[in-house]
Amino acid sequence: MTATTERRYSLEEYRAIAETSTEKCEYHDGEIITMTGGTIKHSRICGNIFYFLKFLLRDTKFEPINRDLRLWIPEYSRGVYPDAMVFDGVIQLNGDRQDEVLNPILIVEVLSPSTEEHDRTDKFRMYRSIPSFCEYLLVRQNEPLVELYSKQSQGWLFSDFDSLEQSIVLSSVNIELAMSEIYRGITF
Repeated sequence: MTATTERRYSLEEYRAIAETSTEKCEYHDGEIITMTGGTIKHSRICGNIFYFLKFLLRDTKFEPINRDLRLWIPEYSRGVYPDAMVFDGVIQLNGDRQDEVLNPILIVEVLSPSTEEHDRTDKFRMYRSIPSFCEYLLVRQNEPLVELYSKQSQGWLFSDFDSLEQSIVLSSVNIELAMSEIYRGITF
């Protein structure tokens, strides 16, 4: 991620720029951040996760969405693009915005060297301000390693998975996601 300038933008200015931009850009409280390009591994892993979420959640009330929709985080005035999100029933839009959502229960980020620290710290803190949010999946692309944070009554429970033989129980959506499916087609 790289900041486009040091100029502060209003939310309306950002939205006008984002609607006409050929690059994805996030809004961070007045700053516009241009998203850098991904890798083949990143793209494949994102596709695998979305495909299997879509398949496993068919005929349920849960709806997975890929990285095309912006997640608006009101408490922080941030608009971000998670790699995948899942919603429980109705997707709540940000006012009349058809491109901004507010209420995911599960968020997935495929980690990149340039974003890993931000995804683990600041972004996770911001995501926790979303009342519906209860599971966070962080997926490494250069080794088979997935980290799951699950909201509990006492705080967040951490679990990690590092074998392609394991499956991850996503209790927010009542499914198991196989590590072998997440990393299908990936060579380490």
